[in-house]
Amino acid sequence: MQQLLTVLGSTGSIGVSTLDVVARHPQRFGVYALTANTQVDLLLQQCLVAEPVFAVMRDEACAEQLQQRLHEAGSATRVLAGEEGLEQVAAAPQAPVVMAAIVGSAGLAPTLAAVRAGKKVLLANKESLVMAGGLFMQAVAESGATLLPIDSEHNAIFQCMPESYSSLEAAGIRRILLTGSGGPFRQTPLSELASVTPDQACAHPNWSMGRKISVDSATMMNKGLEFIEACWLFGARPDQIEIVVHPQSVIHSMVEYADGSVLAQMGNPDMRTPIAHALAWPQRIESGVPSLDFHALARLDFEPPSFERFPGLRLSVEAAAAGGIMAAVLNAANEVAVEAFLAGRIGFTRIPAIIEEVLSATVNTEPRDLEWVKQVDLDARQRAASLLDR
Repeated sequence: MQQLLTVLGSTGSIGVSTLDVVARHPQRFGVYALTANTQVDLLLQQCLVAEPVFAVMRDEACAEQLQQRLHEAGSATRVLAGEEGLEQVAAAPQAPVVMAAIVGSAGLAPTLAAVRAGKKVLLANKESLVMAGGLFMQAVAESGATLLPIDSEHNAIFQCMPESYSSLEAAGIRRILLTGSGGPFRQTPLSELASVTPDQACAHPNWSMGRKISVDSATMMNKGLEFIEACWLFGARPDQIEIVVHPQSVIHSMVEYADGSVLAQMGNPDMRTPIAHALAWPQRIESGVPSLDFHALARLDFEPPSFERFPGLRLSVEAAAAGGIMAAVLNAANEVAVEAFLAGRIGFTRIPAIIEEVLSATVNTEPRDLEWVKQVDLDARQRAASLLDR
């Protein structure tokens, strides 16, 4: 019997990889709903292949266009629009599994809707935990939802944890080693960083990703957000997580135990591995990823991260330690700054500078509910936007 799933953000790199894995197991998985922001052409093609019950476009004009084109193609897929449509398919009882792969803060509300519905949630939207970690994990506990991490690093940590994990201390875990490639500018002279272009920043040496997350990798802000996410996912204090730069992206993360043992999860840098792991968990299925060639690999390198080169890392660790709304503010300011960089409005090194200015102007408080978090996000975006032209 097929297990139906909803893919939130199906036109992004994670969504495309998810549909690739699903297509390899047609007897096991079916698609209930697919969602996108504005990519009508790609979502149309996905719908014609996967034949979901629903398709959702965040942009209403795009939704109307998609519905017309699906009708002309003879498809029975129904189209919904806006955040209400996203939350509807995320919470629908017909699909017990939700891949939460919408990039950025836009993914928070629908991902939380899936959690509150008590589903198996495959979390690729790290911003949900960065923005509202306490509220999110409380909802997981109250609803009985199963939360499985998709980011390659967090999925690796999950695979290295004992099955009966309840806390780092109870499991005898000394520390979590969160690996990161260092991105395209790991060895670029510091004096040249201010002049790098968006295309250079998006040219990741190992991973194929969207432009926003590629820039985050270039600044290592992505690793900073993952640091915050790991604190919430595994109940870890900031001092129990260490970031390690590993240029080959073959060891996806490690867990060190009290007896000195270090367990590492390894594999080719292909997101279909963690996706297949989470889809079938606790079983294993074919992902389409080729075997790791140890003879071709030859070497594995490791080095500490540079806070001077990657100030976003320092800001992320500080935000994790501060708690409250600081991580949400960090994320909002980063999204605004990255968008401005990609549009050619600011230079690369202005991204962390804007984030730090917004954080410095923020009075920390504890978030009360989702609406409170949304207002914090909006305020931080407005503050960041006001700094762009300076």
